[in-house]
Amino acid sequence: MKGIILAGGAGTRLHPLTLVASKQLMPVYDKPMIYYPLSTLMLMGIKEVLIISTPEDTPKFEKLLGDGTQIGMKFSYKVQDKPNGIAQAFLIGEEFIDNEPVTLILGDNLFYGHGYLDFLKGKLDDLKGALVFGYPVKDPERYGVVEFDEHGKVTSIEEKPKHPKTKYAVPGLYVYDRNVVEITKSMQPSARGELEITDVNIAYLNRDELHVQLLSRGVAWLDTGTHKSLLEAGMFIETLEARQGLKVGCIEEIAFTQGFITKNEFENLIISYPKNDYTDYLVSILESN
Repeated sequence: MKGIILAGGAGTRLHPLTLVASKQLMPVYDKPMIYYPLSTLMLMGIKEVLIISTPEDTPKFEKLLGDGTQIGMKFSYKVQDKPNGIAQAFLIGEEFIDNEPVTLILGDNLFYGHGYLDFLKGKLDDLKGALVFGYPVKDPERYGVVEFDEHGKVTSIEEKPKHPKTKYAVPGLYVYDRNVVEITKSMQPSARGELEITDVNIAYLNRDELHVQLLSRGVAWLDTGTHKSLLEAGMFIETLEARQGLKVGCIEEIAFTQGFITKNEFENLIISYPKNDYTDYLVSILESN
């Protein structure tokens, strides 16, 4: 299983912050925003990740994350010249995907919850079809909305419906089998000229291969694409970290605890960092292990 983080777009909802940097480089409390979707992929056991961004911002992500070897990962980078839809990521990343299953996560989506992805362990490489998630929201008309029967079988999925059939929005985390590239190639752009991720999901639904997993009430899903939601996300992370003494989305800690890097490699990584609260936390993780 490979992973893609789509970190493109103009970030118009965060203007003027995004005049100088991608929204996915904005801080969510003590880390760049992209650390959070990256940590989700890492917790899924995914070690090969393609980061797609704009021509202006791709070099900034490369400077931030490098090739990934320092945390036992392998990062690749591709440019999305124009924001022509979420599903365009599969065409841009065709060579990277290389006929393997792939998980796509949006760069401004933050998930938090104990063990909420545990059910995926050992199942990703043998995935048949597509897996999306359902999350209850107050305003489902703003999102893609999934409808399912009493057995959890998906019956419909709609993009920003005026009259939503359920309250379950589809967050920006999608898991697909090896057929996703060919399915995307067969699609036509929508009325707004984009390759829509909802159309990919509908194609899988028509093949009776779209599955939904509901996220429990104990899972937080935050879309950090507006000034208010960016502030709320930072306050949420600060509150959690202050109360628990544990960091959320700390990619170095995850690399160590997931076994992507050895204890010696983790220690050498810490030594290379400047001394601050973030580094002190990594030292405490090293000492506790």
